[in-house]
Amino acid sequence: MQPFDPNAPQPPKQYKVLTLSTRKARVNFDYPATIQGQQVIEIRPKVDGYVDAIYVKEGATVKKGELLFRISNPQYEQAVVTATAAIKSALADVDAAKMQVAKVKPLVEKDIVSKYQLESAQYTLEAKEAALAQAKAALANAQTNLDYTILRSPQNGVIGNIPYKVGALVNSTNTEPLTTLSNIGNVYAYYAMNEKQLLQLFASTPGTTIEEKLAKMAPATLLLADGTEYTEKGKVETASGLISTETGTASFKAIYPNPLGIIRSGASATVRIPTTIDSALVIPQGATYELQDKHLVYLLQPGNKVTSVSITIKPTDDGKYFIVTNGLKAGDAIVLEGLIGLKDNMQIIPKQANADSVYTQH
Repeated sequence: MQPFDPNAPQPPKQYKVLTLSTRKARVNFDYPATIQGQQVIEIRPKVDGYVDAIYVKEGATVKKGELLFRISNPQYEQAVVTATAAIKSALADVDAAKMQVAKVKPLVEKDIVSKYQLESAQYTLEAKEAALAQAKAALANAQTNLDYTILRSPQNGVIGNIPYKVGALVNSTNTEPLTTLSNIGNVYAYYAMNEKQLLQLFASTPGTTIEEKLAKMAPATLLLADGTEYTEKGKVETASGLISTETGTASFKAIYPNPLGIIRSGASATVRIPTTIDSALVIPQGATYELQDKHLVYLLQPGNKVTSVSITIKPTDDGKYFIVTNGLKAGDAIVLEGLIGLKDNMQIIPKQANADSVYTQH
């Protein structure tokens, strides 16, 4: 019996290997997104004045018609007082003119005075009535301006940032609005795809036009900023249809119901669109290992030797497999398990694994 020699070559060990072929797989495409309310309205003053009162807080949910701001400007109150007094004066003038017409008319009928005096009295009455109408219009205009000093919510929504404080001078030409009001019953997630992503997604989606592909696209999942999945599913509604020459991307938006108002305008999120790929190279995640931020597999070479190969991958939506987008091809055989003991150019005894059982058990 010969003594054991630790330096002697060790006999090859048996490893399970999988010969790759294309399969159908589902993969998620993730896109960073910005949330906006279905309708965002800027609340701006229509008159000049000072912010006299703020009745809401930033982030508050308000109803249509709810009081938001009061603008103070004494000239609008004074204009109403002045216009009201002008109407009283005009009414008195009209009444006097009517009395004059009533006084002259019977005298003309009796040929006591000339008919021209009656015509003159009637013209005076018409002038006084016109002055009264003008005074009423002035009052209506003054009242409208005064009403503009009270700002109410035009719809249900959520109040945004309020940059102005009580005492601030504001007018309709200010750069910033008093606040914004977001209708968040539904929210839009705006995101962008580069040209490569657009081609990949549309290649795996049935349809001959963008409209058909969008209609047949799977419901979009929304991942919130903390990584949790939003319960409601979204629908990709529109696309710009054009790739920007400045950014190299096309803009999209997905609409999500927001009945509880959980999602607010300005929030960040991720739109996830699941897509089925008919011909994909799918490998179990356990057949890979990581080194310096790279994913690698051991590829079986002629002579039953193995070599580590860097691959580009994308996880499937079930989190159990990787779709290989670069580094391998159909017909390649990779080692399935026991990767820790392997080294480049190591010879093994390959044991072919049944592909159906590999994808079933995982």
